[in-house]
Amino acid sequence: MPKHGTNIRKRTDGRWEGRYKILQSDHTCKYRSVYGRTCREVKEKLEHSTMEEITSVVENRKEEESDRERADIFSATADRWLESIRETRKYSTYIKYRGLYERHIRDALGGVPVCAVSYSLVNEKIFQRSSQAQYSQNLKHSVVSVINQILRYAAENCGCPEIRLTNKFVHNKSKKIEIINHTEQALLVRYLHREMDASKAGILLCIFTGLRLGEICSLRWDDVDFEQMIIHVRRTVQRVAVDGSTSRTTLIVTEPKSSFSVREIPISAGTVQVLNEIRHEEEYVIGGRTPLDPRTYQNRFKRYLKANAIKEYNFHALRHTFATNCIDHDMDVKSLSEILGHANIQITLNKYVHPTMDTKRRQLAALDSVYGQFCDN
Repeated sequence: MPKHGTNIRKRTDGRWEGRYKILQSDHTCKYRSVYGRTCREVKEKLEHSTMEEITSVVENRKEEESDRERADIFSATADRWLESIRETRKYSTYIKYRGLYERHIRDALGGVPVCAVSYSLVNEKIFQRSSQAQYSQNLKHSVVSVINQILRYAAENCGCPEIRLTNKFVHNKSKKIEIINHTEQALLVRYLHREMDASKAGILLCIFTGLRLGEICSLRWDDVDFEQMIIHVRRTVQRVAVDGSTSRTTLIVTEPKSSFSVREIPISAGTVQVLNEIRHEEEYVIGGRTPLDPRTYQNRFKRYLKANAIKEYNFHALRHTFATNCIDHDMDVKSLSEILGHANIQITLNKYVHPTMDTKRRQLAALDSVYGQFCDN
């Protein structure tokens, strides 16, 4: 069969065929053919097809590069990360992260390539441009945590280099944990027992069980097993921004803080008696037909403190006080950790175990008998 050029031949059916090579995106080669009644016609088609393929390859490469550049821009990566958070995490968590990103990060880093994000850039674009009072240590920690999560998402899903910011912005200062002392506890408990109502009983329940603010506000009567003397912690309530809502924030009931927070807490006969005193037919223990707003309940707690001339404590001090009381009365840390709903005992030890001076004094005094044996000998 006569050949006319490397890629052109005459077929047995009388037509002419020309073949040309295409380089694929994965760097492999693929061949295509054009046909014509004459060799000249095939040559022209080959030239035209080859130019079209070259143009297509160039355009595809430009589009791929453009996509890569867009993917490398911090704002594009952050948007995809937020969407993944919305699909996989609690709605309240998504709202929290989105708020941090939109208020503190987007304008500063949105147009910056992911690979250019660094400690110095974040310090310059975010923290140094604002007054020091605007960024507490906790807020700085939260902002850097969100940036690091976006950087990790970029490395895992967008082919970007792995970058992690060390949190040099936060000067770790041990925050003093406040515990309601024994005198103040006695005053408060006596006050709560007088003319008891659902709100007062809820504070007692937190002192007796270590429930979180959102957990007590969302506690329902069907969560209380009076026969087995157990409280089932199944949900929490918090106020968050909700897309499409007419108000700035909305009260929502969600699953607890983590899987470890879903737990069973045994309650004493005294706690059962308190609950029986205020038992009613409505759904929520302290809220009635709907869960009580945590902010409202925190304000009530502060009024109770003020009524007894007790200094102002955060509601969470009740949880710390409960944990300290448990340790002072020799509860093992593992049991306490499960009652509090912690992922591990290290959280309990580091954040909630605060032995009182009386406990330390009692334990040191126990050593007298040991030392006394040495003296006797």
